[in-house]
Amino acid sequence: MPAPVDPPSVDLRPAAEADGTAVADVYLRSYDAALPTVRRAHSDVEVREFFQYVVVPRGGTWIAEAAGETVGMMVLDGDELSQLYLNPRWRGRGIGDRFVALAKERSPEGLRLWTFQVNAPAQRFYARHGFTEAERTDGSGNEEREPDIHYVWQPA
Repeated sequence: MPAPVDPPSVDLRPAAEADGTAVADVYLRSYDAALPTVRRAHSDVEVREFFQYVVVPRGGTWIAEAAGETVGMMVLDGDELSQLYLNPRWRGRGIGDRFVALAKERSPEGLRLWTFQVNAPAQRFYARHGFTEAERTDGSGNEEREPDIHYVWQPA
């Protein structure tokens, strides 16, 4: 019987400009897998350009890397956790937990974020990490026009 293969270690690091395409790829894969009923407001090309030329260069983007592959991404914009997406094959391995811990470490006064109301797994994930619901909207304030929830985390 062959010995079990250890999974590759996952490292978190700030994204470099060269990571823009990989960050966009994680976003696209994750969004499409987690939110199949939510219409994306932008094409794949627009999303790739946005991450490559706007989001990653402005800073605050972190990636999770395993064996040279980008498997997760998080964007912190001040006290807003504006993006947290994982390659669907890498969910359930504690990467999201590590990203949230990093976000709390970098924003110890508190965090806020938005998630769609149809994304029950994200709601459970953020509740498990101490985020509480602050507001529900009809979606008129987001590009997708999808009802969403505003969550906040305040340190104890």
